[in-house]
Amino acid sequence: MQTIGLIGGMSWESTLPYYRLINQTVREARGGLHSAKVLLYSVDFHEIEVLQHAGDWDAAGAAMADAARRLQAGGADFIVLCTNTMHKVADAITEATPLPLLHIADATAQALIEAGIGRVGLLGTRFTMEQDFYRKRLEARGLEVIVPSAPDRDTVHRIIYDELCQGVIDDASREAYREVMTRLVAAGAEGIILGCTEISLLVGEADASVPLFDTTTLHARTAALHALD
Repeated sequence: MQTIGLIGGMSWESTLPYYRLINQTVREARGGLHSAKVLLYSVDFHEIEVLQHAGDWDAAGAAMADAARRLQAGGADFIVLCTNTMHKVADAITEATPLPLLHIADATAQALIEAGIGRVGLLGTRFTMEQDFYRKRLEARGLEVIVPSAPDRDTVHRIIYDELCQGVIDDASREAYREVMTRLVAAGAEGIILGCTEISLLVGEADASVPLFDTTTLHARTAALHALD
């Protein structure tokens, strides 16, 4: 079994499910008392969030590169970045260490293709929805990506940072997400990507009329299976 190197803490609320899902997948595959070999480097999200909103992606990338080098030194065999948004600086990680990076958008695209989804709605932080680093990765696999309107993007982004990253689960926010997803379906989405690792803390399959693709679950399970391969 390979050792998984997790870069987490962005936020720690969504890093917790990664550890649980990875170990559940290993137990399902191996049985008995088997569990995953995992190293976790957890950052101070306040420092990263400040860089994100300041647009200082070079410094944010340097922080991720430093985390990757620390995981390599600790004996990790490959890297899993436990956040969608910070894949904007994925190149900084791959340039800092020879370890493979298991990209979250690749795991998501594979699940969409296997499900026969061609047009998909994307929820996430404003960075993920508005910039092309994530969408291009999906489009390269033949997927058509639909993002919410500007007011809906503002709502989705605000709830992620002001509530979900701080462990706040609010029924009114759940209803707001339901309405955003309904509008994405009306725009032609055949499925919806929960493209921020916190979103699945708020909504699930019962909240939408089309399949939801939870990037946290998809990424974590892909990481576990990769470690066992």
